[in-house]
Formats: sequence, C-alpha cells, structure tokens
Amino acid sequence: MGVTRCGFVAIVGRPNVGKSTLLNRLLGHQLAITSDKAQTTRHAILGIKTQRQSQAIYVDTPGIHERGRSALNRYLNRTARATIRDVDLVLFLVEALHFTAEDAKALGTVVAAGVSAIAVINKIDRVRDKSRLLPYLRELSARHAFSALVPVSAATGDQVNRLAGLVMESLPAGAAVFASDQLTDRPERFFAAELLREQLMRRYGDELPYRATVQIERFEDQGGRYRIRALIWVERPGQKAIVIGKQGESLKLAARQARLRMQVLFGCPVHLDVWVKVKQRWSSDAAALAGLGYPDR
Repeated sequence: MGVTRCGFVAIVGRPNVGKSTLLNRLLGHQLAITSDKAQTTRHAILGIKTQRQSQAIYVDTPGIHERGRSALNRYLNRTARATIRDVDLVLFLVEALHFTAEDAKALGTVVAAGVSAIAVINKIDRVRDKSRLLPYLRELSARHAFSALVPVSAATGDQVNRLAGLVMESLPAGAAVFASDQLTDRPERFFAAELLREQLMRRYGDELPYRATVQIERFEDQGGRYRIRALIWVERPGQKAIVIGKQGESLKLAARQARLRMQVLFGCPVHLDVWVKVKQRWSSDAAALAGLGYPDR
C-alpha cells in the first residue's frame, strides 16, 4: 500500500533552541546546518521523511526573535511567519525549563496562525533533576491547547522516535507530494552555500557571522566532479581580513571543511574556490538582500 497520510510540518521557535538539530534527527540525515549561534538558519528548509504509509514534509524555519531591526532580521521573522500559515502541523520547540519573551513571541505567532501544534521540550539531556520537568510541562500546557507535549533531546535522539510517531498520526489523509527517495526540494547549489556559511557561523566571533553571507557564483558538474566558485560577502574591509586570516590560513581551513562536508552530502569529489568581497551594509539593505538570495516575499 502506498502513502495514505501526507502533510507539511513546521518546526518553530525562538533562535538557538535546536530546530535544525531536530530536523536532522527526524530525517536521519545532516541536511540543515547547525551551530551554537542564534540565527544560523536563514531560510525555510524543507526535509522529506517518507515511510510506508506516510510522508512528513518538515520545514525548518528561522528563529522568531526580537533582537535586531535590520532588513535581515525582518526577513527572518517574515519567513518564519509565512511558513507557519501554510502547514498542517507545527512543532513548537522550547528549551527545557526556559520560557523567554522570544518564546512567547514565537508561540503568539503559532496561536495567531490557528494551526494544530505539538509542544516539543528540547535539551532534556541537560536537565539533571528530571522532577523539575513536570511543573514546567504544566505551565507550558496552560499557555496553549497543544495536541501533545513531548520532552526530547534532539542532540542524543532521546524520545525523537516517539515524536515522529505522533507527527505521522497527526498528518491529514492524502497521497505523497514528493518521490519516496527525495530528501529535500532545495538544489545542491543552495546547500553548497549553506555548508560554507556553516563554517563562518562556527569559526568566527559573535558578530562577524551575522555580517557575512555566501553566494554561489558558479556550480558545474564536470563529469562526476563538482567545480564550485563561492563568494563570501562581508560588510567592512576589517571583516574581510578576519575571514581570510594571516596568509589566508583561516579561509583555507574554512573552505577545506566546507568542501569535505559537500563531498559527503553530494557523494562526489568537489573542487571549491572561495573569494571574500565587501558589500557595505548588505544586511540592512532590502535590495542587496534580494540580490544575495533573501527575496522580499
């Protein structure tokens, strides 16, 4: 029997609660980039999980946040809100024992959309005294009529299978939207940019990653070997110097790690050329954002 249940499932929450880690764990693949910095996810990333009779189409969203007033910040919040309106189910992700003003803002967006939601309490592996979880769950259930509350650890996988089962049971009746072996609707070119940006998020300080983005200028399949030319855009010459490093060593290391991750994801050899350029205030300019892959829609 083919797929009889199929639906879109948004993973929603404030920045840095583990949405991308949860997506990767649910899919069983390292699809979305991750780091310990907020706002690592800048685009709605679709991941498809097909089982014998069901297909869950997960959408990882940028963290809904209050910090920052730049065009990029507005784009991230707008992308998350637009995604929630078009799904069948929301996984509302929070960090165990925490509920901040940004959590409240994210929940308000879910409530306004009127979509069925499961509360996912992440990072339970960090809670030493598990007895503290019960009153936290009671407080969370009083905030909204969630269809279920599921404590998990996306990092270790604890309780994630249970969550996946609840998702599959919650999907509406319908045939599969995507082929059973399809993992995402994004092209490889997109993930090449993401994997290089992941290195920027992980390697540099607290400010630079938010002032840097990646654009793929060329992506060619040369007979089973990909040749990729990538541009890293920053906002100031001093940031360019930081990315490149002394005698280019920092850039070489970041490019090498990105290339290795690309080869694993794409399943073929990759030749990667990386250049760094300056575009002043790109993160505050809506027109510049659109040209760098952040369209105003």
